[in-house]
Amino acid sequence: MSSPPSPHEYDPDVYYAPGWQPPAPRTEPLAVAAVATGLLLGPVGVGVGAAALARIRRDGTRGVGLAWAGIALGVAVTLTAVAVLVALFVGKAATAPLPTDVSEPRSAHARQLVLGNCLAELPDDGEVATVRVVPCADPHEAQVVARTDFAADAGWPGQDVADARVSRVCSPAVLSADAPTDGVELVVWSPSEASWAQGDRTGLCVASTAALTEGSLIG
Repeated sequence: MSSPPSPHEYDPDVYYAPGWQPPAPRTEPLAVAAVATGLLLGPVGVGVGAAALARIRRDGTRGVGLAWAGIALGVAVTLTAVAVLVALFVGKAATAPLPTDVSEPRSAHARQLVLGNCLAELPDDGEVATVRVVPCADPHEAQVVARTDFAADAGWPGQDVADARVSRVCSPAVLSADAPTDGVELVVWSPSEASWAQGDRTGLCVASTAALTEGSLIG
């Protein structure tokens, strides 16, 4: 025999009111902050995102996606900043003036040349970019014997005007009295419109000799 359940006993068929749900966990504030700091401060966002992930694991809060987004933005911004700094450094190094007489042969951009630099060979006619600079005591074919610089903020004057300006400083008067008079050709190197747009403001007068020579053509 069995007796009916007491009204005070637990009845498994009794349910609580439908629709009740435990409260959703809150979003981790650091995860939200990681996105902003990653976008604006780069590596700081990486650190904030990592701290947010640690708190989410510890406290059970939400925001994993936000934290990872902050980390990704921080990494992207950091890599972009590094790339820009490297480009600026390389660009600055590529235009830093050379010493008057280098101690050993080296390749350099034409914009780095200064008065007195000696060149292993004279480049062909046309745009001049990289040249081989050697000590003037070594055999060489050409030397920078005059230089003039346009104002950094000047507008493009036109090729004829630029050539005329450089030609004014490119005359036999710049050569040393001991320089040979035969077989020396003076060549004008002036900025082109394309190089001007890249910041080139340097005009050079280059003396070329018919045969390799040693020493300087200027006093």
